[in-house]
Order: sequence, then structure tokens, then C-alpha cells
Amino acid sequence: MSVRTCILCLLLAASTGLVAKGVYQEPAAFINEVFGDEPPAPGVLWITRALRDPVKEILGHSPGVLRLRYWGQGQRTAWILEEIGKEQPITVGLVVNANKLETLRVLEFRESRGWEVRHLFFTRQFNGAALTEDKQLDQPIDGISGATLSVRALKKLARLALYLHTQTPFANDTL
Repeated sequence: MSVRTCILCLLLAASTGLVAKGVYQEPAAFINEVFGDEPPAPGVLWITRALRDPVKEILGHSPGVLRLRYWGQGQRTAWILEEIGKEQPITVGLVVNANKLETLRVLEFRESRGWEVRHLFFTRQFNGAALTEDKQLDQPIDGISGATLSVRALKKLARLALYLHTQTPFANDTL
């Protein structure tokens, strides 16, 4: 192989991870897409002592925040949540409707590996998922080889959004 070919191969290999990183959708644009151009005012869910343990159980670590913002209307809530993949946070937009996951979308991905979780072929597996009594997803989610930590992060966030939804007034709204 020539030196030029080796350098080109190295540049292509190095740039693959860089292309995967990025902001795919701004959080405000996600909320506007979910609720239209006039979304409801955000609500705040305080992570009280009563919530801290279940949230810690779902995430496998302390939440690291005292409150979370969400948007709600009818029986729907939207959440912008973050979880570490391997080393960097993954920002995800989630919509829960009538206690089932309606949408999961990767908004920003910062890792060099595992970016495949942002694609529709993976995220649509979460559609319709609900939470079991032991706070697990009620349907299987297939993994992606090489993206195990990113897959785990998204599963945690799906479970977290479903649990947090039950702590809002929108979980039982009959409007």
C-alpha cells in the first residue's frame, strides 16, 4: 500500500467518530415538534427523598440533580434527559403518552462510539413500551453490537421517563 493510501485510510477511520458526534435536534425544537409552536409552560419535578431512591434504582447512580423540567398536556409529558454512555452524556427527548412511551429521540450524541442508537431502526423499538411493577420495560429492546453502553443509557432513560411521568398530574389526566 502506498503512503497516500495509508494516510487516507487513517483519516477516514478517525473522521468516522467525529461525524457521529453532534447535535441532531435542539431541545426547544423537539418540544415544539411534540406540542406545536406554542408548547405548554414547563413543569418542575423535584427529586425529593421519596423519588431519590427509585430514580437511583433506575439509573444505577444518584440522579445528580435536584429537579427536572418537563412539559405536559392531556396525558402526555415530554422530557429532555441525559445519561452517560461510556464517558459522555447522551441527550435524549422522550414523550410519554397515557403511561406508554410514544417517542424516544437522541438529540445530542457526544461519544465516539455507539452513535447508531440515534437511528430510527433502533429508537422505534421503544414505541409503546410501558413500565412493569419492578420498573423494567415491558418489551425487549434489541442491542447493537459495539454500542452496548449507549443502548443501556437509552434503556435507563426510557425507564426513567416512564417512571417520572407517573409522578406528574398528567399520568392520570382524563381530559
